[in-house]
Amino acid sequence: MTRKPILDIKGLHKRFGDHHVLRGIDFQVEPGERVAIIGGSGSGKSTFLRCMNFMETLSEGEVWIDGERIGVEANGRVTYPEKQLCGVRQRLGMVFQQFNLFPHMTVLQNVMEGLVTVKGMARQQARAIAVRELAKVGLEDKHDAWPGRLSGGQQQRVAIARALSMEPEVLLFDEPTSSLDPELVGEVLRVINQLASEGRTMLLVTHELGFAYHFATRVIFLAEGVFHEVGTPDQVLKNPQQARTQEFLRRFGEFAF
Repeated sequence: MTRKPILDIKGLHKRFGDHHVLRGIDFQVEPGERVAIIGGSGSGKSTFLRCMNFMETLSEGEVWIDGERIGVEANGRVTYPEKQLCGVRQRLGMVFQQFNLFPHMTVLQNVMEGLVTVKGMARQQARAIAVRELAKVGLEDKHDAWPGRLSGGQQQRVAIARALSMEPEVLLFDEPTSSLDPELVGEVLRVINQLASEGRTMLLVTHELGFAYHFATRVIFLAEGVFHEVGTPDQVLKNPQQARTQEFLRRFGEFAF
């Protein structure tokens, strides 16, 4: 029996002026799925994630989370109250490319901040949750460190702990290793893999195709704002059927050794 989707995107379009970035995407995610989204630069991958949690407003389409449509329709027009969107961003936690940590706050304060200011949690309770999540990403000894004193991999793990602290239903990762030096990529991917083993629902935009193969239950190849190919990791990454997917993967394997 198919489970009810936790995330349901219907007819998603996104335009920036005359630039039509996303062109009518329909997409469902069931609880516990791990979806890897691959594609070339400018294909719309990051925009797709940002539309899901309304960091970008939809040009057309609908987003449903756990059976609830986001937005309020009146007189044929849909509006998105900020209070509702705040709730959406708690339910769909985003981990960005550039970490987005507050430089004037310690690691512990960065993780606590959303719990206190957004959820209105008492500081003592927020601190306990932050300590727990930092331990989960292997940073239990960095509570009092400043972000500027951490490596890029450590900063990204703080960002993951911050997202986890809000207890999201879905985790969205927007190329979380793209800003890291090669030797730091592995430590972040290990944390993501650990979260995957917990059965979390996760969407990952990535160029790490080897990791995507082992991480994902489903892979999407996005090009020119549409899904060109969707399937299991074996179907899309090892035996792609579409010429556009084959060309993309050939470029990635051109200098393999």
